[in-house]
Amino acid sequence: MPPNMNHVPLFCDVALAERIEHAETQLMAAAAEAARLRRGDDTGFVVRVAGGVATYAEDGSPFNKIAGLGFDRVPDVAALDGIENAFAERGAPVQAEVAHLTDPAVGALLTERGYRLASFENVLGLALKGGHERVVPPGIEVRVCRDDEFDAWLEAVADGFAHPDAQGVPAHEDFPREVLAAAERDFTAAGVVHYVALCDGVVAGGGSLRTADGIAQLTGAATAPAYRRRGVQTALLSARLADAAAAGCDIAVVTTQPGSRSQQNVQRRGSTCCTPEPYW
Repeated sequence: MPPNMNHVPLFCDVALAERIEHAETQLMAAAAEAARLRRGDDTGFVVRVAGGVATYAEDGSPFNKIAGLGFDRVPDVAALDGIENAFAERGAPVQAEVAHLTDPAVGALLTERGYRLASFENVLGLALKGGHERVVPPGIEVRVCRDDEFDAWLEAVADGFAHPDAQGVPAHEDFPREVLAAAERDFTAAGVVHYVALCDGVVAGGGSLRTADGIAQLTGAATAPAYRRRGVQTALLSARLADAAAAGCDIAVVTTQPGSRSQQNVQRRGSTCCTPEPYW
């Protein structure tokens, strides 16, 4: 599929990377807070550090990590000591997600403290200039998920995540269905909107979107294996981009595994790689 004719090539400088990382840290903080309210206890925490944030929601949660480090300053040793102790008290490993445009001293500091590079993800961005049209393949419908459809949405998405396409670098994380369900409900409380894709009336996949400060975060999408190669991902992507542009966002971002079919799909719409993110 050709990219939108209004596509403007996106150059990611440090300022844009910082803006994208700030949106991510806001989302992680909001999701971890939502998990704390859902649980009604003091299991979770949100700690601001060096322009980023360290968050913990609950055992096995995708919100357990450090993100956005180094755009304000390099974290000091005492701050990292406190964060590492907080994770250790909960029996959880410390995972740091670091943008490659951050201060190089951050990577050096983490290495000195014994962190090891574990994996990479790519953050891709698209300038939303002039709006975007929805692409609707035959037999496919995409719309905002209703409350009574959430379980069917989750089943299709969980099925899709459990059977990734064999292309590109494999994901370094895998979440059980119950953890994924809790995380997605916390995402909803944090302002994420879920989209359901139906194929001939049957829930075939889903995606999600959060908009804040002019940035549209495409926070995940998956298609159940039985419905792949029918245009479900294309329809989910175009619907979210169209809604983001209509909401006044000037940039959309999505995180994918390097070399994956997901990366291929979004690059076909004109996205470019903004910032590779190594995991430590």
